[in-house]
Amino acid sequence: MAGIYDFEAQQIGGQLVPLSQFRGKPLLIVNTASACGFTPQFAGLEALHKRYAERGLVVLGFPCNQFGSQDPGSNEEIASFCQVNYGVSFPMMQKIDVNGAEAHPLYRWLTAEAPGLLGSKAIKWNFTKFLVGKDGQVLKRYAPQEAPEKLAKDIEAALAA
Repeated sequence: MAGIYDFEAQQIGGQLVPLSQFRGKPLLIVNTASACGFTPQFAGLEALHKRYAERGLVVLGFPCNQFGSQDPGSNEEIASFCQVNYGVSFPMMQKIDVNGAEAHPLYRWLTAEAPGLLGSKAIKWNFTKFLVGKDGQVLKRYAPQEAPEKLAKDIEAALAA
C-alpha cells in the first residue's frame, strides 16, 4: 500500500519533488484555482505558510482546471498570478487533475484515505484541503468553504504531535 512519501509531483517550474523530502513535517495540500470565488484563500494559505513554516508546516498548492475551467492558464501564468496577487511563497506544483482517469496518483490516494461527505471520494471543488500529519497519515479533509485561518487549531495540534 502506498503512503504519502511514495509520491512525487512536479513543481510549477518543472522540478521533480519527491514528497519523501517532507517526511516528519505536517503537510497542507490544496487544489487551487486562479479565477474562483475561493481564490482569495491564497492569502490565508500564505498567512499559514508564513506563520508555521519555521515550525515545519509545508503548504503545497496544486492548480486544477477541472471545476468551471477556473484555472485555464499555463503553469507560468498561474505562478505569476499567485506571486503578483497574493505573494505566494509556498511551493506551487504544476497543474493537475484531481478527479477522473487522469487524476494525479497523490489525489487518488488522498481521497481514498480521507473521503468527503457521505464517503464521497471525488473532490467537489477548488480549495479542498488535506492536512497530513508528521507521520504521513491524513488527519483531516476540509471543504472548500473552510477558510485557511480556521485550520490553525488543527495545524497547531499536528505540529505538536
